[in-house]
Amino acid sequence: MTRRGRFAPTPSGLLHIGNAFTALAAWLQMRQAGGEFVLRIEDIDKARSRAAYAEQLQDDLLWLGLDWDEGPRIGGRFAPYEQSRRERLYEEALDRLQQAGRLYPCYCSRSELASIGSAPHGLASEGAAYPGFCRSLSAEERQARAAKKTPALRFIMPADAPLFRDTLTGQQSCAGEASPGDFVVKRADGMFSYQLAVTVDDAAMGITDVLRGADLLDSTPRQLALYEAIDRTPPDFAHVPLLVDASSRRLSKRDHSLTLAALRGAAVPPEQLLGRLAHLAGWIDRPEPVTARELVQAFGPVRPASDRLVISDQLRQALTAG
Repeated sequence: MTRRGRFAPTPSGLLHIGNAFTALAAWLQMRQAGGEFVLRIEDIDKARSRAAYAEQLQDDLLWLGLDWDEGPRIGGRFAPYEQSRRERLYEEALDRLQQAGRLYPCYCSRSELASIGSAPHGLASEGAAYPGFCRSLSAEERQARAAKKTPALRFIMPADAPLFRDTLTGQQSCAGEASPGDFVVKRADGMFSYQLAVTVDDAAMGITDVLRGADLLDSTPRQLALYEAIDRTPPDFAHVPLLVDASSRRLSKRDHSLTLAALRGAAVPPEQLLGRLAHLAGWIDRPEPVTARELVQAFGPVRPASDRLVISDQLRQALTAG
């Protein structure tokens, strides 16, 4: 069976070198395996997503030398490749989960959720486990709350969180942890959750390998539970370290000096950026210019093993020197 990987960015800002590192690793994994690489635009959050950013990120990836076999601009057998155009599939999955008794309405307010340290999906952790306030409500209690508030829909996690083996690090991730708790699959405002959309899309597109940043590690047991609930075979999961600055703060799209657009504007050669990233990951011995194609056989686990890679001030200066 042909292996299929993907890169699925959110077009809410310009890609930075942390995004580039994840995209590079996912692309190298598939090119080394002789597999297929898919680009999918995760614009399910329409309020934050911008078409201009979706176009920009594609230009940035091509500048790096990262092409795709299916996705925007070229199409493919699983089109469309924008989540905002795939909502029918998410609704069908919700119906299936509802019929299987795996969902319940949640009327908790943001303040109530904040009180347990919960947070919506983003580039950070999923937050504290939801304790199931609304799971045990009676029919009468639900009716009374429904008269005052439109509910979100939560997925019922199994008692034991699914375990998995990370294909890059070889370690059993999330082993021994408590269940991550029931999670939202459709918000009260009607927006489908990241967890549901990404699982449905990966299953529908035949994705066999998901390589992403370590910030999404706690999403994996949730998605494995969804795969089981919709009776689909899950992909293999792998997670690469996050890039952080010298103060251990994660890079963000607000750090404009390290966006790919800024580096391109400063005439930094893509080979220089790729060489620095590959050396940081331990894939090559020296931080010398290299093309993406030249890195295919060098790809492997990040060395030394860590959940973060530090962009020192010296390395920052080297990266931004055109």
